[in-house]
Amino acid sequence: MVVVHHLENSRSQRVIWLLEELQIPYGIKHYKRDAVTKLAPAILKEVHPLGKSPVITHDGRVIAETGAIVDYIVTRLGNGRLRPDVNSDEYLRYNYWSHFAEGSAMPPLVMRLVIGSAVERAPFFAKPFLRAMDKAINQAYLGPTIEGAFDLMEAELAKGGWFAGDRFSAADVMMSFPLEAAGSRGGIGNRPRLKDWLERIHDRPAYRVALEKGGPYAYA
Repeated sequence: MVVVHHLENSRSQRVIWLLEELQIPYGIKHYKRDAVTKLAPAILKEVHPLGKSPVITHDGRVIAETGAIVDYIVTRLGNGRLRPDVNSDEYLRYNYWSHFAEGSAMPPLVMRLVIGSAVERAPFFAKPFLRAMDKAINQAYLGPTIEGAFDLMEAELAKGGWFAGDRFSAADVMMSFPLEAAGSRGGIGNRPRLKDWLERIHDRPAYRVALEKGGPYAYA
């Protein structure tokens, strides 16, 4: 059976959701973040050397990284369900957005979060300088990069309603975390297709069950 090593408030929520969508039997081992540092507990290093989540174990294998886990589940355990035919144009879109989620969407969002957090935790005498630096980085790089990514996502959803065409797929599962993270802070702006997409994934029965089993999660 698949065991999801689930860290609270983390990307591993997507793995639970995917397993629920595919109705694949699984178990969950829960982990709590450090109350001060918010980092994963050291015990996770006993599962994978990096000590991060998501990670799953199955038939003696240890698979880490969300994209690799999703591919493993869909290909080996889901018989290709929630994935377009590999010879179709939809598969090219599926593959692109599956990688886009962590490769292009998340890095600038995480960078913005980390810099903002560092500014808030800095000594009072350093805050003015760091706030000016934060503003400059956002104006010159992070802001345009993030806005451009969301414009691209909005345009993609006009083609069929989902990230790989007119059917829900595992690419939508992958895309959920960056969009939920941004949406929780009002970061997707006035983009009606993205807002509608978020509402539709939140209405999916499997999503709701996964949230009950994994527990509510914050995106910070």
